[in-house]
Amino acid sequence: MTRRIRSAALAAAMVTAAGAAACSAPSDGSEGGGAAASVVIGVASEPETLSPLLGYGKDGNSKLFDGLLARDVDLKLKPALATALPEVADDGLRYTYTLRKGVKFSDGEPLTPADVVFTYKTVLDAKTNNAHRTELDAIKDVRADGGDKVVFTLKYPYAPFAARTVMPVVPEHVAGGQDPNTGSFNTEPVGTGPYVLSAWSKGEKLTFKANPDHWGGTPQVKTFTTAVVADDNVRATRLRAGDLDGAILPPSLAATFRSDDGMKTYEAKSYDFRTVTLPTGNKVTGDRAIRQALDAAVDREAMVDKILDGAGTPAYGPLPADDPWYAQGIERPQDLDKAQRILDGAGWKAGDGGIRAKGGLRAAFTLFYPSGDKVRQDHALAYASDAKKAGIEVTVESGTWEVIEPRMKTDAVLAGNGSTGDPDFGLYTLLYSSLANDGFNNMGGYRNPAVDEALDTGRRTQDPAQREVAYEGLQRELVTDPGYTFLTHINHLYVLTDRWEGLTTQLEPHEHGFSSGPWWNIEDWQPKK
Repeated sequence: MTRRIRSAALAAAMVTAAGAAACSAPSDGSEGGGAAASVVIGVASEPETLSPLLGYGKDGNSKLFDGLLARDVDLKLKPALATALPEVADDGLRYTYTLRKGVKFSDGEPLTPADVVFTYKTVLDAKTNNAHRTELDAIKDVRADGGDKVVFTLKYPYAPFAARTVMPVVPEHVAGGQDPNTGSFNTEPVGTGPYVLSAWSKGEKLTFKANPDHWGGTPQVKTFTTAVVADDNVRATRLRAGDLDGAILPPSLAATFRSDDGMKTYEAKSYDFRTVTLPTGNKVTGDRAIRQALDAAVDREAMVDKILDGAGTPAYGPLPADDPWYAQGIERPQDLDKAQRILDGAGWKAGDGGIRAKGGLRAAFTLFYPSGDKVRQDHALAYASDAKKAGIEVTVESGTWEVIEPRMKTDAVLAGNGSTGDPDFGLYTLLYSSLANDGFNNMGGYRNPAVDEALDTGRRTQDPAQREVAYEGLQRELVTDPGYTFLTHINHLYVLTDRWEGLTTQLEPHEHGFSSGPWWNIEDWQPKK
């Protein structure tokens, strides 16, 4: 799970609409050219880095970079820096890409196979602080072949490998002379994408300008700014005040714009779920009976109806119910009687105030949520209310990620995750034992040999039937031995001024807002006629 908000971003929530005039105000489009081709969008957080070597843009949609492949609106893979989808050897161990001719980085230097090789080898280098390295575990070697080809050799057949090559490519002639962890490339990127970074005021905004030499053509939106506003309410206020062209908003706030002339709401379905981590390092949440009781006590349907205003679905595991890999039949309604029976059977007896205890230990723990995130706050409060009905006391606290991160091994967190595409994307880093408490990977320290075996099978075979059995078994194991309490899958809502055409949304991952939403394809927008 990745960090959603940094302290700098949280500080931006204190900025008032008047004081935020540093962001270019939106235009009504009447001026023609210039300001009319400028867009300002409000997002909840900013990246810690703009370097793909450290994980930025790994799932595609970066405006600064391109990958060998990209995804269309339906998430189907399409060529980007490569001329076509890869040629795959019969044994599934070799993928060959042919590079597009004439592509240049924003500094004018040509793209070469050496840049692709450098990018992947640097990410795979253990000295590079890329938390997502395990996603490329299948790569044994990557090499240039002639002047326009790149060949990947895999350790084992990895069915979704092509989808991993949406990862952005960086220029060796710039990044190669720097420490990937500390170099200036992290904040002064050079890429092949449709936009270049023109300014970054940390905690406030990032401004991008169109790349006139982009191989895909020059965008009609000449500049766009992402205003970093962590607080949901402040973001809505700034949108209503005309300081923003668009923003991502929680359902309750997006609903307030429904009758506004000139505003349009876009809803994107997602894999993004809200969950409660249940650390094994905590004596209460580390007890399987407590985890099972919480899973039974939670009212997911009520959370969708009351918190999400229907813009989402109950989460019975990490995959949404309409995903083709979803294990049918694992749905479970709130069952307080079952929760009580589980706790009784495990020796957790009701005590003072109805809160249970076992061996002198009260069934009580703290649940953190990130400050300014109203949706997570509401989930946390509803969860605590449901837990209390089963005799478990949950104390809800807010904090910045700087406060929360050191406590994740022992305190519960109202977290989010979810990745589009293949089930290996997201599930491995969420659940695999070797990644327990590895930063935002496997935050709860979950360890289950059966789940590990399923993850390995799903990752190392190309047989669809074997993969289906593995991932179905994994989801059923999570019902029996829950390491998290999965709550809801969320539809992302975006409200924008209605002055552009070509806006669409994709099925989205957990990471959204900055390079997702209707602006995932901002380079294709056209002025509304």
